[in-house]
Amino acid sequence: MAKLATNTDLPSGLETFKQQDWSSAYCNVEKECSNIQLDLIKGEIPKKLSGIFYKNGPGVLERNGQWVHHPFDGDGMIASINFQNGKAKFTNRFIRTKEWIEEEKAGEFLYRGVFGTKKPGGAISNAFDLRLKNIANTNVIKLGNELLALWEAASPYSLDPETLETHGISNINGALKANEPFSAHPRFDPGHHKEPRMVSFSVKTGPKSTIRLMEFSIQGQNAGSLLSDRKDTFKGFAFLHDFAITPNWAIFLQNAIDFNPLPFILGQKGAAQCLKSKPNGQGKFLLIPRDCGKFANKPPQIFDAPNGFVFHHLNAYEKKQEVVIDSIFYKDFPSIGPEEDFREINFNELPEGILKRCRINLLTNKIECEILSKQCCEFAMVNPNKQGLPAKYSWMATAAKKSGNGPLQQVKKLNLINNETHYWNAGSKGFLNEPIMVPNNPAIEEDDGWILSLIWNGESKTSELIILQASDLSHQATLKLPIKIPYGLHGSWVNLNQTKSIELT
Repeated sequence: MAKLATNTDLPSGLETFKQQDWSSAYCNVEKECSNIQLDLIKGEIPKKLSGIFYKNGPGVLERNGQWVHHPFDGDGMIASINFQNGKAKFTNRFIRTKEWIEEEKAGEFLYRGVFGTKKPGGAISNAFDLRLKNIANTNVIKLGNELLALWEAASPYSLDPETLETHGISNINGALKANEPFSAHPRFDPGHHKEPRMVSFSVKTGPKSTIRLMEFSIQGQNAGSLLSDRKDTFKGFAFLHDFAITPNWAIFLQNAIDFNPLPFILGQKGAAQCLKSKPNGQGKFLLIPRDCGKFANKPPQIFDAPNGFVFHHLNAYEKKQEVVIDSIFYKDFPSIGPEEDFREINFNELPEGILKRCRINLLTNKIECEILSKQCCEFAMVNPNKQGLPAKYSWMATAAKKSGNGPLQQVKKLNLINNETHYWNAGSKGFLNEPIMVPNNPAIEEDDGWILSLIWNGESKTSELIILQASDLSHQATLKLPIKIPYGLHGSWVNLNQTKSIELT
């Protein structure tokens, strides 16, 4: 299925994907597994790959013949793949949220979805039901002894890191109030301030929006304890999924978005469908000082952002008087309308994600932007040890074609200094999830490690895991999973080998 390219040109002779091959990944996860040893389809698992790969995403997309309106409304399902001594074992569990348990018992949807899923019964049944269903489906991270399933509009659910059994809603050692939202996109500081930290946030939106910035210990007996906590209020509605960090700053991009809640209140749309880009709006970069940095207790700095909509950032770093941030920009907020079927979307009608670099000059208040890659991409990352520092390499999932939108079918390694690229292509019937970069321990170079990604094989209608060499994207192994897993969102890696990785420079 796979093709490899190791130069600056895209692989030639690629076949166009078929819509049914791509959409066939959308199905319910039918069973839960425990410690199933995975079979190799091809290659060999690197012996030095030692740890657990966690993945979160929607596992329930249909109940009683009714499909969710958007896959982001699907109930969360966690999968884990435990690597030791060249072997891999697979476990998966649905997250037993209160709402999942109720709907499992009823055999139908009882709650509205943020992205447009409605309860049975039409507008009368949905109007004025403003409850949010915690689907816990967006990310999964380990913090101390807890494995946290994250969904940014509610508090996380705590799971057992080994069995994946659900313990219940977590307040993270008292840091969160009852039902307080918590970001699904934390950032991990690899040790800019003596010890590694997890940096995260919550946002309270309205005509004014308040961002709560929190930092947590992630090592030793105090893992999970709150180290710093600050709140800052900004003008306007803030739709924030991701942010970036440097040693001194937490950097947010407040998209130019309007929110009209009336269609949501009347049961006509989901809350996210009520978001709309402001035609003449002005996005803002919000730079909030970190309490551990040299600007602690100073007020935030605000700068005009370039036009476009941003879900995800690649990385950020500081260079003299500049803060540099790399982000994936869309021309507009991509959404699925009330009458559209997400399985039949036309990629040509959707804006593509373009990787751009913005240089924010803290002295002159000027911003300069450049395009790093015009090819449609998502889920971009750097070596985790380079989080908040200048990085030479990045890895991302991309469309197979050079321009325009398309399903994610390639892993791309981009040299951020000279634009040299390497590609691994899943073939016309292969479709990627988010790639995860796992550094070797100990690592010799910044790109010493592996890339892991779940793949949907549209030919065999099965889910697979690929392992690539991070340096040149050469194929190492493909493993067959015992269940079919729909396209997911974010995942994480937990090392079992605690040897120190590359030095921070």
